[in-house]
Amino acid sequence: MNFDDPKVQAVLDGYRRRLEEDDGRMRELGPEGFARRDEFLLPVGEEAAWFLHSLIVARRPQRICELGTSYGYSTLFLSHAAREVGAKVVTMDVADYKQAYAAEQLQAAGLADHVELRCGDAIQLLADDPGPWDFALLDIWKDLYVPGFEALYPKLSEEAVVCSDNMISPKAARPNARDLRAAIKAKGDMHTALLPVGQGIELSVKWSAGNAKL
Repeated sequence: MNFDDPKVQAVLDGYRRRLEEDDGRMRELGPEGFARRDEFLLPVGEEAAWFLHSLIVARRPQRICELGTSYGYSTLFLSHAAREVGAKVVTMDVADYKQAYAAEQLQAAGLADHVELRCGDAIQLLADDPGPWDFALLDIWKDLYVPGFEALYPKLSEEAVVCSDNMISPKAARPNARDLRAAIKAKGDMHTALLPVGQGIELSVKWSAGNAKL
């Protein structure tokens, strides 16, 4: 699939080229590649990204939270969908150099006005924001999945959607993924399901207490 906006598509094509280059470098580095993973895109992938895009267009959220900007790959899809529905993306990451790269790509795509980049500890940034959040993508380091969700949860709007990536792969992330899924299921008003999309997405929806009993 491609974007109909040539500026957005040009940025996506750039990400595609970088991903090919990253894959080649990862193969060359072998085991050393994991230690240098901050240098690589490590994106959600196009299947998952288009799925997220479609969800936003369908649900029409007003405030979108992305935990884990990284180099802005998924932010491109979130912000394009946000522009379509008149929403705003707030994306958070601790790495300023990654956000700087993402900001350049969003500016080139003509989407910068639909995104707010916040740099710092995601848990603290969430604590400082009053909410509510109508849609969220959870894609930070996996050991922060449960703390990130717990910080996000009290500020979710009714029927808010939370998408959590890497629930199936990589295999090393599965213990953290299981912990996150257990934390989500422990909430009495969260309906959740594991979807075999991309690297595995946990799709969770917050319901009111009355709806949760149905």
